[in-house]
Amino acid sequence: MHGLLRSLWNEPRPPGARGPTWWDGTLVVVCALAALTEGALRPDLPWPVPTVAVVAGLAPALLWRRTRPLTVVAAVFGGAIVLTLATGGGAGQMYTTVYFLALPYALVRWGSGREVAAGAAIVLLSSSVDLFLDTAQAADLLGGAAVLFATGALGSALRYRGRARAREIDRARLLEREHIARELHDTVAHHVSAMAIRAQAGQAVARTRPEAAVEALGVIESEASRALGEMRTMVRALRRGEPAERSPGPGIGALEELACRSGPGPAVEVEITGSFDGLPPAVTAALHRLARESVTNARRHARDATLVTVRVDADDTSVHLSVGDDGDTGRLRPTAPPGYGLIGMAERAELLGGRCEAAPNPGGGWTVTAVLPRSGAPA
Repeated sequence: MHGLLRSLWNEPRPPGARGPTWWDGTLVVVCALAALTEGALRPDLPWPVPTVAVVAGLAPALLWRRTRPLTVVAAVFGGAIVLTLATGGGAGQMYTTVYFLALPYALVRWGSGREVAAGAAIVLLSSSVDLFLDTAQAADLLGGAAVLFATGALGSALRYRGRARAREIDRARLLEREHIARELHDTVAHHVSAMAIRAQAGQAVARTRPEAAVEALGVIESEASRALGEMRTMVRALRRGEPAERSPGPGIGALEELACRSGPGPAVEVEITGSFDGLPPAVTAALHRLARESVTNARRHARDATLVTVRVDADDTSVHLSVGDDGDTGRLRPTAPPGYGLIGMAERAELLGGRCEAAPNPGGGWTVTAVLPRSGAPA
């Protein structure tokens, strides 16, 4: 129990807290106008001028409820305590104070463990002032406490849901880096094997055919340069100990194997244009990975799709990949977060200095687009 309390006390702030947005400004204006309107339409409100002024004047604190949750809670609920003591409970009789509930939620969602503890004490003190003044019944206080607890519980649930999603995103990125490292390791192992064979051959013929030994040294130099270039593109990717394959990865032509006209799911057409001479194996492997993952997702998840089109085109500086389907996207939520597969694809493209995006088409269907530099240079 002591360890749990210490863990909660030392809980850091979660990442991703946004500053004020236009939506927050709109919310502030609505709350302030609601307080002014309620003050004008309620003649039974005690101390209407100071009460409305405080409740409306505290609304701008909503702008910083995510970035400074404890400060905002202290300002708003501290102001409510002062107003309650000065007016005998006038602030608590305004319906507009319902916007105060956004602050305990923000405190639990975005505050550190210490901030949550301090803010909870302030909120508890504010809720208990009416009891000391005998202006509220115990049942009302219990109902208010239940609402506050439910608000904090919602903030806690979303806080840990966000943490779980962040962990899954990190895991997807690490897995993608592991795939990259494995492929690059296999390619480098192929180059090193070729160098070893050439070195052995050069040693065997050095005495009788010196020109063959010189040729072997040239091949070794070329293979070593290519191996070093591939190793530089690893970009701190994680590699777990597995035996290396001593064969190069598939070429661009292997993308045509994705074409399919039979079986479950939509048909797949592949179109390859441009020159791919000298394309680094890391870029080729990335194209295979992105195309294969995109086609798999389209055939499994695209609603009512009949055709998936894969287009690969290369110019002097980059390689372009487009995978689109003609499925139904009418029921998709445009604001839904991307899946972990798409996150991994974007991570792979970014590590090679490119980009990968996925979005629904205006006329229906879904398209994944990727642009990779021919050099495969990491960002």
